[in-house]
Amino acid sequence: MNEYARYFNGYPSTIVEQALQLISNNRLQRYLLKKYPEAHDITTDKLLYQYATELKKRYLKNAPPFGRAAFKKQGDMITNALGTHTYRMQGKTRKHDLAINNDLLYAPEALLKALVVHELAHFKEKDHNKAFYKLCCYMEPDYHQLELDLRLFCVAVSMGENPYTSHVNA
Repeated sequence: MNEYARYFNGYPSTIVEQALQLISNNRLQRYLLKKYPEAHDITTDKLLYQYATELKKRYLKNAPPFGRAAFKKQGDMITNALGTHTYRMQGKTRKHDLAINNDLLYAPEALLKALVVHELAHFKEKDHNKAFYKLCCYMEPDYHQLELDLRLFCVAVSMGENPYTSHVNA
């Protein structure tokens, strides 16, 4: 069970204990489905781009231009990254690109939003500092809870128990 503790590094021990108990009691899928009954319908790079662009327009009007957004295979969701934010120069313009782990193709919209918000916050704040998390909470007031639930979702995926893929495999 301690193999999943790494997913919750930095959280208070009481939260880590609750998360690990949820996992060990095989209640993780039930928890996720009760809280987030359905997967999102953002299943293409084009739809992801539109989704991220709308959030950027709403919350980061003065941020640098948006480039691309794509679902990509990125290895282990915690070790390698759930998402990445990069930028490239296109002429004299700096374009920001987002890559979201393709394991989030089958996830609740709220968890996808938390990750997109996280990556968009990097448009203005490079480091995970107080200003960065303040910006995340501005774009999504429940950001901290969603980030924790996203980590629980990552555990479910790593266990091969993504509750949102049942309709895909059926």
